[in-house]
Amino acid sequence: MVSIFNAPTRNLDIVTLHEILRLRQDVFVVEQECAYADIDGRDLEPGTLQFWAGQGSVDATLRLLREEDGTERIGRVATARHARSQGLGAQLMEAAIAESRSGSIAINAQAHLEQWYARFGFVRSGDDFLEDAIPHVPMTRTR
Repeated sequence: MVSIFNAPTRNLDIVTLHEILRLRQDVFVVEQECAYADIDGRDLEPGTLQFWAGQGSVDATLRLLREEDGTERIGRVATARHARSQGLGAQLMEAAIAESRSGSIAINAQAHLEQWYARFGFVRSGDDFLEDAIPHVPMTRTR
């Protein structure tokens, strides 16, 4: 059985943090061929929560950021290739939404996943844009 976890980044043990960062690197930097600064400092901001799922490993992850204006932002949503189509990303999205303390959650979704995020109540909130040469769309979920 897969377990869902969350914790502030500062409270993570070194192995879990390593596995979260490794998965993000595997998906975004290697698989999607995007050389970008994944370790951007936001993981260590007060209020940032890491979510992950797996059975003794990190098979999927995302982070929930709490912005200064009271909104929240979900990002770095990634699932290991071997764990896709098992619903782990959806379970993490639901867990992050349930943990949210804000009336508004934002996400910059890869454009091809717009309908997937819409399943969780996110709606387009702006024009398409390129991030790391990948089409994205800003989306927001309000209560």
